[in-house]
Amino acid sequence: MVFDAEQYWLTNARVPIALLKDVSFPVSGDLAQVDLLIRSGQIAEIVPAKGRSIEGTSAYDLRQGIVFPCFVDLHTHLDKGHTWGRAPNRSGSFEDALQTVAADSQKHWNAEDVYRRMEFGLRCAYAHGTQAIRTHIDAYGEQAAISFGVFQVLRQEWADRMLLQAVSLVPLDYYLTPEGEKLADLVAEAGGVLGGVTIAHPDLSQQIERLFSLAKERNLDLDIHTDESGDPANNALYHIAEAAIRHQFSGQIVCGHCCSLAVQAAKDATETIDRVRQAGIGIVSLPMCNLYLQDRNQESALNGGSLQEAVLLTKTPRWRGITLVHELKQAGVPVAFASDNCRDPFYGYGDHDGLEVFTQATRIAQLDAPYDNWSRSVTTTPAALMKLPQIAEIYPGAAANLILFRARYYSELFARPQVDRIVLRNGKAIDTTLPDYAELDDLIYR
Repeated sequence: MVFDAEQYWLTNARVPIALLKDVSFPVSGDLAQVDLLIRSGQIAEIVPAKGRSIEGTSAYDLRQGIVFPCFVDLHTHLDKGHTWGRAPNRSGSFEDALQTVAADSQKHWNAEDVYRRMEFGLRCAYAHGTQAIRTHIDAYGEQAAISFGVFQVLRQEWADRMLLQAVSLVPLDYYLTPEGEKLADLVAEAGGVLGGVTIAHPDLSQQIERLFSLAKERNLDLDIHTDESGDPANNALYHIAEAAIRHQFSGQIVCGHCCSLAVQAAKDATETIDRVRQAGIGIVSLPMCNLYLQDRNQESALNGGSLQEAVLLTKTPRWRGITLVHELKQAGVPVAFASDNCRDPFYGYGDHDGLEVFTQATRIAQLDAPYDNWSRSVTTTPAALMKLPQIAEIYPGAAANLILFRARYYSELFARPQVDRIVLRNGKAIDTTLPDYAELDDLIYR
């Protein structure tokens, strides 16, 4: 298939009904069978499959293959990505990930290093079919200027291919310092989102108040790493929601991870979810990274044991690490899934592939009971939380940014990696060749 005509039909396609809008015919079930007319890089018309003659116009029979809009990845860490070869986390623990990243950044994270790894991650995401990414950026001390500078260069270079957003990432107590206020100014100048990570502390309420004050003064949205642990006593999500209501915060708030919500008493979790709904907070779950990090036995790593001893002392995890995605969604809270870390000390795998995120989320969180409109969780929901409402849906007039899969049913879509997918950007097929890991060898294995 070439897809080089100015106008052509995609016939016999199956589109998730939750992602289809502004059509004049009835649809039912999970997938609607349609024909799509592509003209001048846009979706010009959508009709029931075989609903009209297509004589005289190029046509591609998709044979009931599923068509998705290009993905939106709400939570990534492009600045950390692809460092595993030089900075592995052998224990797999959260604490060792923090220490390993800190050591690696101090030694290696100059502008060239950060640029090349971030750009590599963008190329992976683009080839897989992603059209928008939000990345958290480690922004402690001098690293903020380096990494935000690189981000701004990449945002300009990729403007015709990818919508990019950046979030500052520091412990929340950093915002109580003069340096924290300077960081908030830098985020505002860069058109970014103010963010941080919650850590259990007696002053956490004061830190949250300061974060909201800085955001309101600069008209910034918030994106916060929240309660990324299996400790039920960690309830920053509740306090963030309370602060949002108290401040009558008008910006968009996204809270990521929220793992401890899943191990809290049902009454406490229900109360928190109700506050989150009232506050208009969106939740992004990172199922692959949290499955990897949470509920690990860290004893041998903390005691300085050898790798062999760590293997002998490792226990089987008792829970999946994810938050209460079903309960949140049923309460009316927007829920998205995203990549999070890729091949760094926080997660040794991953490739910024929205399909992999959706597939693993379906398996880990049992989204297939039923599929309902979970297809929104990697498309329209993250787009809305990024304030990008005009993308990631399929409707007449939308840009033809589409992913064509051979899979005809969700069971087929989730069974294989779909490496033969076709990605259309503005109606044209792009090169989906992934970058070679060897391109980074001089950075990683020096």
